[in-house]
Amino acid sequence: MTELPAPSLPTCYRHPDRPTGRACTRCGTPACADCLMSATIGSHCLSCVRAARPSATVRARDWNARRSGLVTQVLIAINIAVFVWVLSGDSRSFGFGDRPSDREIQLGLSRWLISEPDGWYRLVTAGFLHFGVLHILMNMLLLFQLGQMLEGPLGRIRFTLLYFASLLGGSLGALLIPGSAGGLHGGASGAVFGLMSAAAVGLQRRGVNVFQTGIGATLLINFLLTFTIPGISIGGHVGGAVAGAICGAVLLQPRRAGDRELLTYLVPVLVMIVSAVASIGLAG
Repeated sequence: MTELPAPSLPTCYRHPDRPTGRACTRCGTPACADCLMSATIGSHCLSCVRAARPSATVRARDWNARRSGLVTQVLIAINIAVFVWVLSGDSRSFGFGDRPSDREIQLGLSRWLISEPDGWYRLVTAGFLHFGVLHILMNMLLLFQLGQMLEGPLGRIRFTLLYFASLLGGSLGALLIPGSAGGLHGGASGAVFGLMSAAAVGLQRRGVNVFQTGIGATLLINFLLTFTIPGISIGGHVGGAVAGAICGAVLLQPRRAGDRELLTYLVPVLVMIVSAVASIGLAG
């Protein structure tokens, strides 16, 4: 009888000293257990796993798409950080003081403060300043809800432009209608009113009766509070709402073939520029 030699096993493609009876179910390459990864069907070698991975650009785009409401979250974080910074300088800023603290004055908006050298920065910083914990809680709740509604459809860039156009419109309104004694203005209310107003205009442009929706009711209630509760910046709320309505009429109109998308970026930028220039001119 002839004795046949025992069959030899192939070796792993990455470890030649390791005989293996397994192979990649995709390309058939022999591989040991350390060089195979479980797949939906069978196991794949490391080379096939790397080849099947999306490119870095695709992975970055997918990661970015999963981060819904990122701009909204960043804006809320900035508002909270500013509130904590102001509070660390004077605990009365929590809502128990009857006079503004030094840090509140440093960030707040008024005609006599913006007329100082380089005082224009207050047009922006006032939109992140809050007088007391109740003030910031109410504004951040509305910002979160409106951000969830608008940031996705608009996209991050246009949502950011809408927010700051409304903020600067609110600053202009606060200077135009300073209120009794021309006091210190602050808060994200102007920007929030702008988001509400833009959402309302967007619904109206789509044939929806805004007062049959939560947005219409919320906007109406907040305007009633604005004109009935002492100490609220009427100009800031009205100015933000007007700026938001102008932007919303372009940003949230139903899209048709041939529409110029560039306008959806230009209009809020123009609103920001006009609001800033008018505010500085008014104070100077």
